[in-house]
Amino acid sequence: MNFSWRDGNRLWLLENGEEFFPRVFEAIRRARREILIETFILFEDKVGNELHRELIAAARRGVHVEITVDGYGSADLTPGFIAAMTEVGIRLRMFDPRAKLFGMRTNLFRRLHRKIVVVDGARAFLGGINFSADHLGDFGPTAKQDYSVEVIGPVTRDIQRFALASIAATEPSRLWWRRRHRVLGNGRQPTQPSAEGSARVLFVTRDNRSHTNDIEEQYLETIRRARRRLVIANAYFFPGYRLLREIRRAARRGVEVELILQGQPDMPIAKFGARLFYEYLLKDGVLIHEYCDRPLHGKVALADDEWATVGSSNLDPLSLSLNLEANLIVRDRAFNQELSDRLERLRRHHCRLMTKERIARDTWWRMPLAFLAYHALSHFPAWVGWLPAHSPRVEILQYPRPDGGDNLHRPSP
Repeated sequence: MNFSWRDGNRLWLLENGEEFFPRVFEAIRRARREILIETFILFEDKVGNELHRELIAAARRGVHVEITVDGYGSADLTPGFIAAMTEVGIRLRMFDPRAKLFGMRTNLFRRLHRKIVVVDGARAFLGGINFSADHLGDFGPTAKQDYSVEVIGPVTRDIQRFALASIAATEPSRLWWRRRHRVLGNGRQPTQPSAEGSARVLFVTRDNRSHTNDIEEQYLETIRRARRRLVIANAYFFPGYRLLREIRRAARRGVEVELILQGQPDMPIAKFGARLFYEYLLKDGVLIHEYCDRPLHGKVALADDEWATVGSSNLDPLSLSLNLEANLIVRDRAFNQELSDRLERLRRHHCRLMTKERIARDTWWRMPLAFLAYHALSHFPAWVGWLPAHSPRVEILQYPRPDGGDNLHRPSP
């Protein structure tokens, strides 16, 4: 499914759970027809439980609710949590659920990593924030720093179409045809959202079939065209060969390139991987800042005065070559400036500038690894084909039967 640039949208940048969750829950409370959600993580904590209550209340007043979670990120939902939703008619799906092997999860690759909410086809949320309490500051030192965007306007129809098509792909055709007509009102198409603002927005996704590198291509095109500045704030920075090359070229031709990366990572390997490339990037004039307050989970970037992106895609092998991802690409000066101001505050008050002197202590052992990693990445897309090539299935979750049977309904492959 291909999408085009849409004019006339209005966007709000939402930073962390404190801004994101209240806006999502308010939109759910106002829903009248349909709620569509995809998320990598749904936990049964205070955030997940509040989402649970709001969705059940919406379903009871007649709103059709569809939610899809990832089998790796949301593997531990309890039967009671599932039952309370499915009993009121909520359709809950799990992407690629797999049994544990020796207590370890085996569905490591090709995750549903998108974070999308669409309400009545008129308002959407998209970004990097999951439905979990670790996106709130009161979670403690490991609370995540992250971003999402709320949007109204014509692009929301594209996001809705995509979400409905994703659901359709998991349903028998006849069942889906009947239910789709019920959801949309006896076959009537919903009203096309009217222009609400001045932003030009493109909805772009990544999958393992026909859109394998769409998000990466958007980054590459923008980096090549950048003339004055480029700022990338990304949680897991281990980009492909082409991205590294274009970032270095941009800095060499005079673009002010700044990276904001993890200094206090939730996974130490993320920091180790990113630091392999510091020497290469610093020598070409790239400025590297490490965010040191708490784990950085954001996936945002901006270029010059107009271009920006917010989404779920990291710049690492999982996001660029394996996971299912979704980003919004925005052309709007006001939104670009808002994101720029937020990242500037982060950089000024919560980051440390990485210099050659800071990393000189251990350059002797890092440089050989960096050399191997940098050139190995040029072959990574081909190596992906060697990884498990199963077709992930989606299972419809149902509450336990009275006879105590399996709580999962498994459609035919």
